[in-house]
Amino acid sequence: MVVKKHSYYKLYKPYGYLSQFINNQNKRRNKKLLSDIIDFKENLMAIGRLDEKSEGLLLLTTDGKFSNHITSAKFEKEYHVMVDGAITENAISQLRNGIQITVNGKPYVTKSCKAEILEDTSHLLERFVRDEKHGKTSWISITLTEGKFRQVRKMTAKVGFPTLRLVRVRIGDYKLEKMQPKDLEALNY
Repeated sequence: MVVKKHSYYKLYKPYGYLSQFINNQNKRRNKKLLSDIIDFKENLMAIGRLDEKSEGLLLLTTDGKFSNHITSAKFEKEYHVMVDGAITENAISQLRNGIQITVNGKPYVTKSCKAEILEDTSHLLERFVRDEKHGKTSWISITLTEGKFRQVRKMTAKVGFPTLRLVRVRIGDYKLEKMQPKDLEALNY
């Protein structure tokens, strides 16, 4: 009996890339893919997704069971989010307690989560988002155990502070740390 050995990696997905290696769609032919950053290994898949305008920690594997396990509600996903405006404690409280957003055209109330104002962003890679003369921004940390389509963006917009930059920094015990967009780090699993 041959036991297949699986591969496990973490990657910093940069802004502007899709969380996939190949493109089978006609309407997205000019999009940047993960295969533009790293060599594509057969059967390698992204665990969960980050949309094109999001960046940060992305886990990769050849193990479908591991992928399914990591995307379950057992694992927290932490995001550091730059929002438009000086966020208020009232808005943070609303985020913590769960708010109604729209998912697939239907109302959905998010699960309660961890949310707090983030004072130190020195761990994040520098990336220009907009000039300060266009208004104040603030950073928050949001930790979820669910992952609906564009959930964080919908949540911050709902409380009046649209997302300007979204960086996933943690999935369970796997952390982003100071990786660069082209760094690929093997995981011990």
